[in-house]
Amino acid sequence: MFQHIMVPVDLAHMETLEPALQVVADMARYYDASITYVGITSNSPNSVARTPDEYQQKLEAFAQQRHAVHGRPVSAKVYGSTDPIANLSDLLVNAINDVNADLVIMATHLPKSLDVFIPAHGDKVAARASSSVFLVRAPQDK
Repeated sequence: MFQHIMVPVDLAHMETLEPALQVVADMARYYDASITYVGITSNSPNSVARTPDEYQQKLEAFAQQRHAVHGRPVSAKVYGSTDPIANLSDLLVNAINDVNADLVIMATHLPKSLDVFIPAHGDKVAARASSSVFLVRAPQDK
């Protein structure tokens, strides 16, 4: 059913990704799918990398680490932006088409009151993408 999974990755917030990464590994193994990890970064220096090329190197290293976990073919693609926060949803929708993904698996968070003013990106991507989009929330402490 699925042949190519796209996974948006924010290297600055790795702690929030693990539940989604487990779903990615499970789905990729089940469907024998390849995986593209996509990063969106600023064109100017940030906390992760000084340039989009350096971010690409770090994302490729991350992709290889994940390959060691699930054994599926991986690739990494970085998109630079002058304003990644404002452009994130548009860039991700364009990336889905660019990498030809038929499934997107994104980490997300529980809805917050601030989402009324600044909506989360997952719902925007899901509403506009022609591919299936899975939004994976981390388990909450009870």
